[in-house]
Amino acid sequence: MREHRWETSSSFTFAEVNETVKRLAKAGLTTVYPEKDLICYIEEWEVDGPREIAHLDAWPLEDVTLIHVMDGWKGDFFLLTGQYHTLVQQYRSVNTYCSLCHPWRIHEHMVTLKPNAMLWVGFRHTHAFIRVRVHTTEIVAPGETWVDHQRPIWADERRNAFLSAIHTLELPLSPVIDGKQVAVRSTREDAPLFCSWPDAFGPCQIELNSPDVYEFLVPASQLAATYQGSPPSVRAYLTGFTEDQLLNFDSFETPKRSVYRCSAHCQMQELPELLSVLGDTGRLYATLCEFQTASILPSGIDSAVIIGVVASRGQFQIEARLNRCPLSKDETADWLEQLVGIPMHYAPLSAFP
Repeated sequence: MREHRWETSSSFTFAEVNETVKRLAKAGLTTVYPEKDLICYIEEWEVDGPREIAHLDAWPLEDVTLIHVMDGWKGDFFLLTGQYHTLVQQYRSVNTYCSLCHPWRIHEHMVTLKPNAMLWVGFRHTHAFIRVRVHTTEIVAPGETWVDHQRPIWADERRNAFLSAIHTLELPLSPVIDGKQVAVRSTREDAPLFCSWPDAFGPCQIELNSPDVYEFLVPASQLAATYQGSPPSVRAYLTGFTEDQLLNFDSFETPKRSVYRCSAHCQMQELPELLSVLGDTGRLYATLCEFQTASILPSGIDSAVIIGVVASRGQFQIEARLNRCPLSKDETADWLEQLVGIPMHYAPLSAFP
């Protein structure tokens, strides 16, 4: 779901991160400790080739995905997708997954949505999918009411944005306003529909599956053609393929960078070592504690909070993610700073990769 996020305004050493953990523990929260096993999420680790994943052999890994990043891409999205699709059909198995993302544009001026949106077209073992996501101008988490006076505008614009994409893709879907939220309905029984990434007004993302692995190749290129902006960054995600198979994907002539994304099982005290392996490009995230605000904040609405550590280039920061604000936004920011003991600023995650 859409969530609020704050992060510290400056970077710290790992020793200072440990001091922050001790402060959280003194506040009555259950936190990690140096020998605690945890899951560390790794993103944007740039590599020269697929085999460099071996540098992480010291830690058990999950969800290993190699991403081809094509910056300033100017080609034909249909042809690019077709290249990946051809190899996917050769190598597909229960564990393989491939998707490509490309921006698309909402040409109608909207107040609550940014004009640039994102699409993914993907291929799994037995089906293909098309996914579209819109980017709101502000985050209004599920259950929050501070913009309820503008609810009709938010709902109408969300419905119209989805309708624009659905029309271009020629999908059997109908976005409607059901009560106070947007809902999307399908008339197809052979193609599951998933609505996700919700905020206070309904889903920000819809995904339709199809047993026909060729069905969305042309429609995806038609929606991508609405972008018409400066050359975009296009990405291809490859999961579950062998290193030799990944090398064949790497043989495409399209200029690209390769980055890895995965989850590593490690102890908290191993985070600096893991970060050193990533060098100057990768980022890692790990949770320091999770709690409900009602346990330590007597006033306000009960909210779920994750305090975590974010690291890159040898430096660490503290982040806080909330499924909704327990107090007003400004009061929530002040409360978080008092809890963590470090100045923080509002820093929501990007809606797109």
